Amino acid sequence: MNNFTFCVPCLFGLEGLVGDELRRMDAQNVQVENGRVYFEGGWDTMARANLRMRMGERVLLKLGAFRADTWDALFDGVAALPWEDFIPKDGKFPVKGHSLNSKLHSVPTCQAMIQKAVAKRLGGKYHLQHLPATGQTYQIQFSIMKDMAELYLDTSGAGLHKRGYRAVGNDAPLRETLAAAMVHLARYRGRDTFVDPFCGSGTIVIEAAMAALNRAPGLGRGFSAEKWREVPVEVWRQERTAAMDREYRGDYRIFASDIDPQSLAIAQSNAKKAGMESYIQFSEADATRLTLPEGGGIIVCNPPYGERMLEQRSAQKLYQQYGRYFKNLDGWKLYLISSEPEFERYFGRKADKKRKLYNGMIQCNLFMYF
Repeated sequence: MNNFTFCVPCLFGLEGLVGDELRRMDAQNVQVENGRVYFEGGWDTMARANLRMRMGERVLLKLGAFRADTWDALFDGVAALPWEDFIPKDGKFPVKGHSLNSKLHSVPTCQAMIQKAVAKRLGGKYHLQHLPATGQTYQIQFSIMKDMAELYLDTSGAGLHKRGYRAVGNDAPLRETLAAAMVHLARYRGRDTFVDPFCGSGTIVIEAAMAALNRAPGLGRGFSAEKWREVPVEVWRQERTAAMDREYRGDYRIFASDIDPQSLAIAQSNAKKAGMESYIQFSEADATRLTLPEGGGIIVCNPPYGERMLEQRSAQKLYQQYGRYFKNLDGWKLYLISSEPEFERYFGRKADKKRKLYNGMIQCNLFMYF
């Protein structure tokens, strides 16, 4: 089996968790950096990561890296890479990426230059003046940081947070990869009672149910590299079968509620699409007056953000009310994410632990109360 280097971009704050995920999948030489994790492996490891990874955003095949502080250096560096090993003569190869703190700061010009260099390389290798571009898509991604360029092919297609179950979201959707990270940080493994009293579109409880079942989050979707001629079809079949063989069976106590009936209906619809509706009990309720199951458990939630759904003062008032409510609970651990910098003051208690996370570009903290 060939051995390649792959890169997994991820939300800031999740790098260590993604690295651990990859190690559990037997990925080799896992290296964690800011906003991304590298690993080595064959096509089987690539397929496994796409299918089973809960917290990474996509899986990129690394073609090469070089210094690119001039346009000539960028063109020559790209043209020197072995694109023909992966892209057939009829392949489409659109380009996207980013440039930060670099002399080559114009992203559209970088895109055009990279595409021109790849076309020159492929045209020379296939002895063609014109490449037909009628076949499968091989999405090229580039990253230029401090004048160092890295070039990739995207094996995932749509981002891995797009599990395929959330056709409709409410006003402040939580990214699925972040919800999965919150479930993981809460150490939920299917044994405790799990509650989300602000369930919104249901992302947290759906990810909790999938984690309890050990359901691979990518089973219900496809990936770009499934259509690549270089990747044997058997690899995907074997990894899908192996993922399904790893699933658990059990009775789980997962509860979701929301004060908004429209959000609740969306959550139930999404849970049904994910095949998780039989594992989650939904109810319409005010989170600050909710009667919880006996015996304690874990609460993981994403209350409405002030800057998105409620006016900030309304959000702050909600935090105060929920703080008073939680103070009277026995046996419950709380994992609550918020972008409010003064959250602990409004909640009325300092967190036992907190962790900086990002929901997209919004800086948040996960406040943990044990």
